[in-house]
Amino acid sequence: MYGLEGRKAIVTGAAHGIGRAIAARLLTEGCDVGILDFDLAAAEATAESLRKDGGKVAVAAGDVSSSAQVEAAVEKLRAALGPIDILVNNAGILKVGKLLETSEADWKAHFSVNVDGLFHMTRAVAPEMVANRKGAIVNIASWMGKSGVASYSAYCASKFAIIGITQSLATELGEHGVRVNAVGPGLIVDTKMRDESEIKRKAEGLPDAYERAQAIPLRRPGVPDDIAKAVAFLSSDEADYITGETISITGGLWND
Repeated sequence: MYGLEGRKAIVTGAAHGIGRAIAARLLTEGCDVGILDFDLAAAEATAESLRKDGGKVAVAAGDVSSSAQVEAAVEKLRAALGPIDILVNNAGILKVGKLLETSEADWKAHFSVNVDGLFHMTRAVAPEMVANRKGAIVNIASWMGKSGVASYSAYCASKFAIIGITQSLATELGEHGVRVNAVGPGLIVDTKMRDESEIKRKAEGLPDAYERAQAIPLRRPGVPDDIAKAVAFLSSDEADYITGETISITGGLWND
């Protein structure tokens, strides 16, 4: 256990997959958790399921690409939970496609959700952390934010941006007692994003996740809870001298 009892956390994109696993883990660690997702019905269903295991869960609907929706959602969650101690910027999208085949709309969508979403959420939550001189922000990047991969150009670009923002923000907020780190998931299964990606890969005759996992030193793909455990650590006082880092959670697929 990481001693997070009584802390208040917001997790974006928490209705499914990695975000849901993060919310569940933070609840287990003693946090009260706010789920922010554009899919209100799925978010409410997730919250109801998580409440069965105990802990306070609040829900707000919002598209992180909209600053107005983010501000309204954060205000709702703050009213339900109290001052926010932990922000996990998890919401994201992935559209597989080579750069020359990527539409302008798909290119902009990656940045609107993956990067602008982080920007809007951080600006909505971090000032309170600065005022309280404490807080932890964890951004969900990707190992593809450290190494370009064919057919993932737009996604890679957005995740490289997240790592850059993480490093810059850590230097800006450190003097105020706020830490900013990122997690770089590798090949993670059991997520909606992975399922959609696999359909596209199969159509192009590319190997699936389990075939590719044979090239991973630990010989298995990751699961959402692998990421959730790292987020819980980075959110805790056990990581109180860690900021500006992006920890790769890849089973050894990517070492840096």
